[in-house]
Amino acid sequence: MTAPLVVVHPDAETLAVGTAARLLLRLMDAQSLHRPVHVGLTGGGMGARVLAAVAASPLRDAVDWTGVHVWWGDERFLPAGDPERNETQARAALLDGLALPPENVHAAPPLGPHLTSPHDAAVAYAAELARYAADGDDAGPPVPVFDVLLLGVGPDGHVASLFPGQATLGVVDRTTVGVTDSPKPPPERVSLTLPAIEAAQEVWLVVAGADKAEAVRRALAGADPAEIPAAAVRGRTRTLWLLDVAAAS
Repeated sequence: MTAPLVVVHPDAETLAVGTAARLLLRLMDAQSLHRPVHVGLTGGGMGARVLAAVAASPLRDAVDWTGVHVWWGDERFLPAGDPERNETQARAALLDGLALPPENVHAAPPLGPHLTSPHDAAVAYAAELARYAADGDDAGPPVPVFDVLLLGVGPDGHVASLFPGQATLGVVDRTTVGVTDSPKPPPERVSLTLPAIEAAQEVWLVVAGADKAEAVRRALAGADPAEIPAAAVRGRTRTLWLLDVAAAS
């Protein structure tokens, strides 16, 4: 795994547009080499802005979306269609406007009458990830080879739904975990584990805002991942920190 590369944009809007263009070019390049292509999305305000910028980009239709599979680094364990679910926000910002086969959208199972625990949802999501795991990649966790996995970073340094000081950070024998005590509401979530995240070819941490600056500084300085989980994250071939000036301050 290589050292992280830091790219700083002048403001949050430029960061969103630049990340969208970078993502579309990465998908186009990947499709020239193999199919299908797997991409992991992130939620939050910046995640939604990036997806809206993808939707508005003239490069959008240069990607063959029928060959793209979409996943999430984490999800809020809420009923299907809840506006707080990352899936719901992504569909509104981008996915529902693409020629994306329904079976190519892999969301963590929602809360429902037959699924009432985030732990059970995590088990189901792990099984779905394993269905698309790369053949012959016995050394890595049973997940698809993500060409790109987007992540946000919280002011506390959390990534996906892996929060400082929580036992989920140390889980290495599974690809997903159920979270019941997230310090950021809602408390119940499903998240990829660190081994699943680090199986991605490229991990992009997309961060905007001065409230994230201290977490960014500490992560890039090599802080203890138990205190700043983002410090632990690396992609197999590339790790990008995509920041605005405020987050880099």
